[in-house]
Amino acid sequence: MMLLLGPFLLPLLLGALAGIWGAEAGSAHSTGYYSLAVSQPGEGLLEFFEVGYLDDQILGRYDSETPRYRPMVQWMEENVDQHYWNSHTKELQHWQTWYKENLEMLQQYYNQTDNRIHTLQSLLQCELRADGSTGGFMQISYNGRDFLYYDLKTQTWVASVPQAAISQRSLNADKSYNQNAKFYIQEVCPVRLQTFLVYGGESLKPKEPQVLVSDRPTPEGFTRLSCRAHGFYPQDIAVVWLKNGVAMSGAMQSWGIVPSGDGTYQTRVTLEIDPSSDARYQCRVEHKSLAQELRVAWEPKSNPLLIVGAVIAVLLVAAMAGIVLLIRKLGNGYSQTAS
Repeated sequence: MMLLLGPFLLPLLLGALAGIWGAEAGSAHSTGYYSLAVSQPGEGLLEFFEVGYLDDQILGRYDSETPRYRPMVQWMEENVDQHYWNSHTKELQHWQTWYKENLEMLQQYYNQTDNRIHTLQSLLQCELRADGSTGGFMQISYNGRDFLYYDLKTQTWVASVPQAAISQRSLNADKSYNQNAKFYIQEVCPVRLQTFLVYGGESLKPKEPQVLVSDRPTPEGFTRLSCRAHGFYPQDIAVVWLKNGVAMSGAMQSWGIVPSGDGTYQTRVTLEIDPSSDARYQCRVEHKSLAQELRVAWEPKSNPLLIVGAVIAVLLVAAMAGIVLLIRKLGNGYSQTAS
């Protein structure tokens, strides 16, 4: 199923595109274009937008509010000439009209005259697998559900649902377009992917997470342990709290993986524990950049009241001992004088 993604969600979800839309297993890198058109644009909801991406990074963006394809990462702006951005802008201005017309046609076909928001989405992606082979696909979705997909082997469109039969016949009638689609997926896109990987250079290399463990009391009397990992790339990471070496997956709360704004990501995982427990707690982190898993132990803080109490007790004992010695000394002196 193709999911409805707003532009504000894309940085969080592009890393999962392969799993969501059926990219083949073993894909080392992927690039492509994701498009979304809506029937009733409004505040925070654009009539049309498209993003180009490489793995989980958005490379370029076009939308109906700013109808110009523009770079979203510095290394694309520095390495790609203006002709690339201008030609994509012209293409997307055409596709914006195409999406609007087809969205209206589908609403009429389904007799959807209500005031609900309807969507038309597409995804075009190619992949470079770990073994060096390539692959790719093209999909169209209507109202968040699979509608049509392009079969590379037969160079034809296949209906995912019976209602897509009319659109299927219309698309399959254009043989030239379908041949060009296959050529792009199998020839042009993989070359572009390799080029992007060269341009990205250091920005695309894995970066190790920085891990910080902390704690704070809760109003209920527990201690909340927090493990924060930040500065890592790519975004896939596993952060787990361990109790005496055993993962506490069911008891943890994960706050999700979010962009840091500098091309890296951050996440936080918390766990509530009994402060009187003498168990050993560690935060375990697994990431592509690490040769082996990283474990950071939580060290319980000493209670300052107990420390102050202990110091006072020691001082009191010392004072009592001094008083006893003084009394004995005075007593001995009195005895000698009396004799």
